[in-house]
Amino acid sequence: MNAENSYLPIEDYGLIGNLQTGALISKTGSIDYLPFHRFDAPLVLGSLLDANKGGYFSVEPESKDINHKQLYLPDTAVLLTRYLAEDGIAELTDFMPPVFIEDKMILVRKLKVIKGAHTFLFTFKPGFNFGRTPFDYHVKKDRIIISTDNGEKLILKSNLEFTFQDGQFTAKADLETKDEVFVVLISGDEEDSVIELKPSSYFTKKLFTKTINFWHKWIKKSSYKGKWQEIVNRSAITLKMLTSYEFGSTIAAATLGLPEVIGGNRNWDYRYTWIRDAAFTMRVFLQLGYMNEAKHFIHWIEDRCNEINDAGDLKLMYKVDGGKDIEEKSLNFLEGYRKSYPVRTGNGAYSQFQLDIYGELIDTIYLYNKHGGPISYEFWVNLKKFVDFVCDNWKTKDRGMWEVRDEKREFLISKVMSWVAIDRGIRIAEHRSFPAPLEKWRKTRDDIFDDFYNNYWNPELKAFVQFRNSKSLDASSLLIPLVRILSPKEPRWMSTLKAIENDLVTDTLVYRYRLDEGASDGFTGKEGTFSMCSFWYVECLASSGEKEKAVLAFEKMLGYSNHLGLYSEQISMKGEQLGNFPQAFTHLGLISAALQLSKTK
Repeated sequence: MNAENSYLPIEDYGLIGNLQTGALISKTGSIDYLPFHRFDAPLVLGSLLDANKGGYFSVEPESKDINHKQLYLPDTAVLLTRYLAEDGIAELTDFMPPVFIEDKMILVRKLKVIKGAHTFLFTFKPGFNFGRTPFDYHVKKDRIIISTDNGEKLILKSNLEFTFQDGQFTAKADLETKDEVFVVLISGDEEDSVIELKPSSYFTKKLFTKTINFWHKWIKKSSYKGKWQEIVNRSAITLKMLTSYEFGSTIAAATLGLPEVIGGNRNWDYRYTWIRDAAFTMRVFLQLGYMNEAKHFIHWIEDRCNEINDAGDLKLMYKVDGGKDIEEKSLNFLEGYRKSYPVRTGNGAYSQFQLDIYGELIDTIYLYNKHGGPISYEFWVNLKKFVDFVCDNWKTKDRGMWEVRDEKREFLISKVMSWVAIDRGIRIAEHRSFPAPLEKWRKTRDDIFDDFYNNYWNPELKAFVQFRNSKSLDASSLLIPLVRILSPKEPRWMSTLKAIENDLVTDTLVYRYRLDEGASDGFTGKEGTFSMCSFWYVECLASSGEKEKAVLAFEKMLGYSNHLGLYSEQISMKGEQLGNFPQAFTHLGLISAALQLSKTK
């Protein structure tokens, strides 16, 4: 990955993480993406976004006649990259111990020769702050301390001897059968901190064992025992890696800047907590039996509620710690993945008004109150404000769940999720006997239903449409039966599903909408199909009684994952992964579809 202007396909990467940050490692063993300290921090390795400036950590065999294979150790986030040649085999093990084991970022790389003799070149080229910040270093025994004037510090600890030239550290290793070498990256505080003075066996054996044990213990808590268990477990582990251990919030994806179309400008920063995405994630965690994750997120939401005076002040996205400083900026000094620019950090959608987030949030809290544990009355007071806000604002135009940047509209999905917000609020109040203006809420809920059912139905298309008076379909309509505003066998819904199949579905790949058929989002350029919509489609087929068709569509979608079972946001017609990677929404969609299929007869 260190060759000039050389970019591997997005699907050629695997994710490792410590529940605080994460790294993307290519099939050839190069770390090409790593935020410093935290998911939403500036990158210290980022050649995925600029092959020349971004920084990387490669492990390359001298022999060029090499095949590469990559796999996760079963039911873990430990990644194995294998180098296969006629004259021998070597394997690279990469992992990050969960942050609660050691309160800092630790990334362990262990290379072992299984058979034969091999020569490897290790190249570590830091790119602090997206490659903008220079660094100094000094050597101390078996470690190199690398630091910047901004206070960032990395310790490189190894049993190899690294030299420095032209902004990078390199080491060469001549290895034979059973030889092992290791390199550890540690986010530094004090130069002589206890952790960096540990013996090598602490990193390569003790932390390895602790990491394996953590993931095995965690995945055993899953209640899912149906078909496709391996891929469901992989998706659950991916969601866990995208969830902050410290704060309980889940980011939308591990990366920023990866394009929805190669060479296009739809390149966004997804390293934040969307209320919508996180709520759906916690719903899946609840369904899998992960009550602690759901509880932690509920506490995070409570903190956001306590920070605002008005229900309308709820943001649609936050930093993982609840921060609101997400101003969108273009990093014009980066060329972008395969020259897809600009690379943006922050996200301009953070200031949008999106009505649907209240429905997704209150639905998750409803499920948590029902299955995870009773919410407090104090929390109910805040939720009641949200329901009242929806009652007063459900006719307000917004940007919709796809975060359009042209004109505001009355989107169908905003009406549907407004109905959900009030419906679930009523259910919580009735279940817990909490005080609430139920008569007002019921009337408003019925008014929303009438508006949705009568004013968003297009008799010519025989389908519910994207927004009022629209002639365009939208894949967000697939949520209609999933949130139970209509039965999956309601005639108007069945007709809508057929229309979506004819217009938005190719094989099992689903477009959000058709820009060439009247839909508009305020962006230029095209995009690929949305994988989460494909899994919604599977759920709709299953719930409407088309089980065999749903299973086929689901298994076809499994064929679009990468070699590790990971998905980015989108898939092109060529079958390539596009957009930020891996994406939480897609993986929770996969789990939800598998759960639906496992209970549908």
